[in-house]
Amino acid sequence: MATIRSLAAQLGLSRATVSEALRGVPRVRAETITRVRAAAAAAGYKSNPLAAALMSQLRRSAGGTFRGVLALVEAVNDGRPQYATEFPEKLLQAARVRARELGFEAERLTVSAKGVTVKRLDGILKARGIHGVILLPCWGEPDYTQLDWPNYAGIYTDYVIHSPPLNTVCPDHHRNMIEALERVRAAGYKRPGLVLSKHIDERLHHRWEGAFLVVQSHHFNRGPVQPLRSSGTEVQEAEFRAWFREERPDVVLGHWTRVIPWMEAEGARVPETHGFVCLNQLMAEVPCAGIDLQPALIGRRSAEAVIANLQQNEFGVPATSAVLSVAGRWQEGPTLRTTTG
Repeated sequence: MATIRSLAAQLGLSRATVSEALRGVPRVRAETITRVRAAAAAAGYKSNPLAAALMSQLRRSAGGTFRGVLALVEAVNDGRPQYATEFPEKLLQAARVRARELGFEAERLTVSAKGVTVKRLDGILKARGIHGVILLPCWGEPDYTQLDWPNYAGIYTDYVIHSPPLNTVCPDHHRNMIEALERVRAAGYKRPGLVLSKHIDERLHHRWEGAFLVVQSHHFNRGPVQPLRSSGTEVQEAEFRAWFREERPDVVLGHWTRVIPWMEAEGARVPETHGFVCLNQLMAEVPCAGIDLQPALIGRRSAEAVIANLQQNEFGVPATSAVLSVAGRWQEGPTLRTTTG
């Protein structure tokens, strides 16, 4: 079986140079990288990056349980995260804790158009021998195709990513909506109404709205309430109040607790005559009933998934991507009559 030692002897290079060439370390000349990789392919050499990272660390220390480093990658815009809530931060911290429990360190790295680009990040990861990548949620549509994916095991932590299509760990938005509507029914409300932004609806492939429409059609028989899909990133008071008067919902499901005083301005008494459910408790500005999307649990599952890939020597973009959906946790609150289930 070909080894770094045998390849080095064959090519007349040091083992360190062969190792760095195989990892694509930028300081190695491009022609040397090409020559080493061609010889490795001809000899049938197959590396295990996790073992290489482990051996490197063990040489620098007296031993211990260190097994590697994970990169927690976040897309930023002008130095600011491209996400509107604390969700990525809670996810990141939980992933870091779980990684340490399994013998890995986890380092936060950022990419941006004006700072460290994705292509530059690829060089950083290779130079530092990092092969496990957790991509944090991004408000836009991130493009990570410039990472040399055959070198990495990666997980995305939002609903979907196309560039490239990786395995994903994310909230189960469809099931969460069903849970919320079951709670609403149990509390005695009859006409639920959904309020969300067009951007949120589309980036989640209509998971919130699809579940809402299905459950409404089967279990609420006082006539459908048309969802309000705001064209902006957040709903505005005028459009909300006009919708509220026309559709007459007796409970509102949405992301923004600021609509509660707008409901009260239209005569609602919360929770006696009308209720409110927050679809993401991290966005709630006041205490309310709603759903905890469990970002910490998603972070832990993401770290476990990437480490499992590393341990099994599974790298690259999967032939068929899979989604692990994590159910949210219902939280009672003062904006909904006490439920019976």
